[in-house]
Amino acid sequence: MSLIIIGTVAFDAIETPFGKTEKIVGGAATYASLAASYFYDKVKIVAVIGDDFQKSDIDTLSERGIDTEGLQIKAGEKSFFWSGKYHNDMNSRDTLVTELNVLADFDPVIPESYQDCEFLMLGNLTPVVQQTVISRLKKRPKLIVLDTMNFWMDIMMDDLLETIKMVDVLAINDTEARQLSGEYSLVKAAEKILTMGPKYLIIKKGEHGALLFHEDKIFSAPALPLAEVFDPTGAGDTFAGGFIGYMAKIGTVNFNNMKNAIIFGSALASFCVEKFGTEKILNLTEAEVAARVQEFVSLSSFTIEA
Repeated sequence: MSLIIIGTVAFDAIETPFGKTEKIVGGAATYASLAASYFYDKVKIVAVIGDDFQKSDIDTLSERGIDTEGLQIKAGEKSFFWSGKYHNDMNSRDTLVTELNVLADFDPVIPESYQDCEFLMLGNLTPVVQQTVISRLKKRPKLIVLDTMNFWMDIMMDDLLETIKMVDVLAINDTEARQLSGEYSLVKAAEKILTMGPKYLIIKKGEHGALLFHEDKIFSAPALPLAEVFDPTGAGDTFAGGFIGYMAKIGTVNFNNMKNAIIFGSALASFCVEKFGTEKILNLTEAEVAARVQEFVSLSSFTIEA
């Protein structure tokens, strides 16, 4: 049984108060699949790139055990490119360049070898493409996680609402939760969003952690205070990949396992921001991941004496 991750495999150019890069490999599917590969050994991606990608860039994914049969390569075309500049607070940024290129007419192809999918991560793409992936799977996966953003809420709300009806978990940030629900209180926002279709809702709050909602249950996960944050790009995708990678490893879908998955996803995301791009999450050891997870556990572990 496999885990499919759909999203972008792309080039980014990033500037932060700590420095800047030229074009480096990025994209939602890249970050998510790398993170998931630390917990699960049957990760498969569906994405599209141009022939400007080097073979060594694709080999980097394969070396992590990621199946790239679903990665389309368009001859004579360029890959998706994004460039951004972060402000001093590292929470806000300006988009400098967005070039859709091959992503403009992306038609996802699901190889026959991917039809054993039990876990599906729908990375940030158009809601219609996300729906197409679900419809092209012969059997509905055990768990479908959807990541989206305010851009689609602005221009494709009806399509997005249809996609939300089709998934089990919706992962969005606090600003997006408020926009989607029309509620400022995140508890009220979650109540409203859960009536839209998903059984579970994850609200990401950046440096303030994450919230998990299911029925009348709420779990609040801490964020790890870091001395230095070099580059927040891809942290949300890394979180999502770690989350679903852990769920695929455990295999059983319930609230308690999702609580643990959020901690594992948060741990991977905390590594991601420590270097530019995917540099830090490419070669972590099991011991490093385990130690970081324990740091998260220690943050909210305490004893009350009467």
